[in-house]
Amino acid sequence: MPEISLPHGWTPRTYQLPFLVAMQEATAGGGGRAVLVWHRRSGKDATALNFTACAAHRRPGVYWHMLPTATQARKAVWDAVDASGKRVLDKVFPRVLRAGTNATEMKISLKCGAIWQLVGSDNFNSLVGANPVGVVFSEYSLADPAAWDYVRPILAENGGWAVFIFTPRGRNHGYVLLEMARRNPNWFAQVLSVDDTRRADGTPVIGADAIEEDRRAGMAEEILRQEYWCSFDAALTGAYYGKAIEAARSEGRIGGVEWEPALPVETWWDLGMGDSTAIWFAQRLGAEVRLIDYLEASGEGLSFYIDVLKSKPYAYGRHIAPHDIEVRELGTGKSRRETAQKLGLRFEVAPAQSLADGIEASRALIPNCWFDETKCARGIEALAQYRREWNDKTKDFKPTPLHDWTSHGSDAFRYGAVAREGGKLGRAPLRAPSAFAVLR
Repeated sequence: MPEISLPHGWTPRTYQLPFLVAMQEATAGGGGRAVLVWHRRSGKDATALNFTACAAHRRPGVYWHMLPTATQARKAVWDAVDASGKRVLDKVFPRVLRAGTNATEMKISLKCGAIWQLVGSDNFNSLVGANPVGVVFSEYSLADPAAWDYVRPILAENGGWAVFIFTPRGRNHGYVLLEMARRNPNWFAQVLSVDDTRRADGTPVIGADAIEEDRRAGMAEEILRQEYWCSFDAALTGAYYGKAIEAARSEGRIGGVEWEPALPVETWWDLGMGDSTAIWFAQRLGAEVRLIDYLEASGEGLSFYIDVLKSKPYAYGRHIAPHDIEVRELGTGKSRRETAQKLGLRFEVAPAQSLADGIEASRALIPNCWFDETKCARGIEALAQYRREWNDKTKDFKPTPLHDWTSHGSDAFRYGAVAREGGKLGRAPLRAPSAFAVLR
C-alpha cells in the first residue's frame, strides 16, 4: 500500500491551528472537548473531518459526525464535492485506507479498525448500543440537545472526545454550551468572525464584496451579523415563536414557577407513535397560564406516561390530546383514547383547527404564560426553535413547519392553546404568580 499522509489533500489555515493543537494534546491524554463558533464558510466541517481522520488512526474506534438530521448529513457531507469537483470524503478518507463503504448507512470502515459514520441527532436513539470514542456535533445550535445528553456518559466512560461546531442561532443551547466552555479550563472555546480569519496570503477568507453580494440578494442585516460576525442577538430565522419567547425571558416570565396546590393541573399532549411523546403541565388563573412542568420521552407506551402522571403530586383537571387519539390501532382495534381510559385517564380532544390557526393561537397564548425555567427547559427550547422549513430550490421558507425534535413540544403546546377556556384570550397582567422567582 502506498504511503498516505494525514490529513490528506488538506492544509489547515492559521486560524484553524489552535483548535487542532489543543485537541491533539487533549486526546493524547484521553478525552477533550471543544466548541467552535466560526462564521459561515470558514471551514468548520472540513477542519473537524480532517481532525477525525487523524484521530481514528491514532485510536481505532467508532466515530460519529452528527448533523441535526440524517437527510442534512447526506446532503451536506456525504454527497459534498469541493471546488475541484472531487468528493470531500474521498480526500478525508482516501479509498486506499478503507476496508469498506456503506452508502446506505453513510458509514466508512477503515483498515486500521476504525469506523466513521454520519448520523442525525433526529434519530440518535436508533444508535443505542454503539460506543463512539469521538463525536463531532455539526450545526449544534440547530440539533436536538438531547443527543449530547445521550452521548456524554459514553464518552466520559471511554475517555472519548466531543467537538461542537456551529454558527449562532440566538441564545439557545448552543450559546449556553459556549458560555460554559469559556468558563471551563478543560474545554477549548473559540469564536471567529470574518474579521478574525485570513488565508495564507493574508486576504480575508470572506471578503467585503461577498458579504455585500449577500446583502444585495436580500439577506437581512441581523442575519449577516449572525452568519458572518457570529452574533447571538438575532432570533432564529423562520422561527414561529422565537420573539415571543425572547419577550417572555426579557419580561421575567421564565424563571421558577412553583406548583399551586389550590389550582388543577391540566396536561397538553402530543402523542407519538414512532416519534416522541411530549406533555406540558399547566395551571390557569384567569388569563394567566403557568407552565410548571414538561415531560418528553420516546419508545414508551401510554402506560408509561400515565404512570409518570400518577407519580406526581398534582390534582389533575383536563387532559388534552390531538384528534388522532381517536384512531384505532390495527393490532387491538381500540383507539388510544379507549386504551387511556382503561388505564384511568380520560382525554379531551383538542378542537379541530388548521395548523396555521393553531400557530396563531399559540402566539396569542405565550404572552400570558409563565414558564418554569428548570422543569420546562426542553419545552421552552422547542418553542423557541420551532420554525418554518427552508426550500433550497426557491431559496425561501415553505409555509409549513420543519418536522424535527422541536415539533413534539410545540405541537403539544398548540393543542393546549386551541383548547383554552373562556373564549377570546385577553392579555394577562405582567405580575409574577405566587412563589415565582426569576432565575439569573
